Amino acid sequence: MTQATLTQAPTTGKAVIQTKSFTPSDIDRIFKAQKAKALQLRLSNFKTRITKLKKLKDVVLKYQKEIQTALHSDFKKSAGEVDITEILPTIAEINDAIRHVKHWMRPKNVMTPPTLLGATSRIVYEPKGVCLIIAPWNYPFHLAIAPLAAAIAAGNTVMLKPSEFTPHTADVIKAMLSEVFSEEEVAVFEGDVAVATALLEVPFDHIFFTGSTPVGKIVMAAAAKNLTSVTLELGGKSPSIVAEDADMKVAAERIMWGKFLNAGQTCVAPDYLLIPESKVDEFVKNAKETTESFFKSKPENFTASADFCRIVNAKNFGRVSSYIEDAVKKGAKVAYGGETRSSDNFIAPTILTNVTLDARIMEDEIFGPLLPIITYKTLDEAIHIINEKPKPLALYIFTKRRSTSKYVLRRTSSGGAVINDVILHLVNPNLPFGGVNHSGHGSYHGIFGFKTFSHERSVLQTPKASIAKLMYPPYSGFVRLMVKLTTKFFV
Repeated sequence: MTQATLTQAPTTGKAVIQTKSFTPSDIDRIFKAQKAKALQLRLSNFKTRITKLKKLKDVVLKYQKEIQTALHSDFKKSAGEVDITEILPTIAEINDAIRHVKHWMRPKNVMTPPTLLGATSRIVYEPKGVCLIIAPWNYPFHLAIAPLAAAIAAGNTVMLKPSEFTPHTADVIKAMLSEVFSEEEVAVFEGDVAVATALLEVPFDHIFFTGSTPVGKIVMAAAAKNLTSVTLELGGKSPSIVAEDADMKVAAERIMWGKFLNAGQTCVAPDYLLIPESKVDEFVKNAKETTESFFKSKPENFTASADFCRIVNAKNFGRVSSYIEDAVKKGAKVAYGGETRSSDNFIAPTILTNVTLDARIMEDEIFGPLLPIITYKTLDEAIHIINEKPKPLALYIFTKRRSTSKYVLRRTSSGGAVINDVILHLVNPNLPFGGVNHSGHGSYHGIFGFKTFSHERSVLQTPKASIAKLMYPPYSGFVRLMVKLTTKFFV
């Protein structure tokens, strides 16, 4: 979903916040305290959990200004975009848990087969225990606190590792959570790769990681040593298909919004565009007009826009800007934008046409404000391009015909999909959010987050007179007859 969270932060020339250094003994001490606390939290009722969630909500709102300031310090994210992409979805996630956790916690009665006549069956949701949450840098607040809310709703203790790439936000998260939770319940570990590596040695009951696919593999390998369950929220190249019949103005407006939100540093941003060759000029024209209306600026003045943030650091600036150079060398044209400025990691909203499939921009997840356009002759050709790549986190289809969207959905696979828009599937807590294969394992949001941090325990209760007794040895002719009749009529 983001660039490698566990790599060393590059030197940017900016002042570095000094954070507490954690030793393995500190981590071990807090883990043991949380393990003991987790046994107590298993007995917590919905009222206790709602109280904790309300405290979390209140402290988020209390620190809203500090969160805005921290994100602007980390990569010049505007207060408006912080509210829309960090605060609003976080509060929505907490509110959803407050409203529904009582219902989520109830044991669910399920059907019992005739072969267990008289027995009852139910599923009981129990906390997994001590959980590790590793948060990314692209939405460093929301993607730390939203899974934390789910873990609290499910009754767990949490050790949280924010990204070292956004140190101001990490400091605010630590200060904020320290106000409402003791470290035996929620502990924040700031630091670089050494801290993350030490945490991954601990035998957690569950690990929730948001980040890049390469680092997801590292996390999964570390978890395997302790047979720890994992949720991996990763990323990949999420395509947008614009069909021949699509409304080009609507498609351009919605794709540009999703592409340039957070300067393209979004795991479900439209990564590349597939469009009929005859529609490219019309789309680009609308895309230019839309982008300039969004940022109230012509390309040469985008650096002055308060609503367009920066690439998070020099390392990622170099990586993203190199995609433009490579694509152009291989025949692509900069149809819009293309300006870069290394002094503050600025890359302008950019549209590239004539992009070849062997360009690096079509191999890596971009994670920047670049939209490569690929043309297709038939819908099947577009589908083939998608299916040649690892399964994406999201797929976007623009068409007026339901038959077209259905055709594409049945022939592709992705973590989620949106028809005639982008990104908005994240807003619905009743939809699971997660990837498939390279784009992730597991899901969360709403009840799916509660289940991610819960163990679904099966409980069967039999009566004193159990029908199963008829199957006990010795396996006489009568027992064999009963097995034969059960096989024929009851299973």
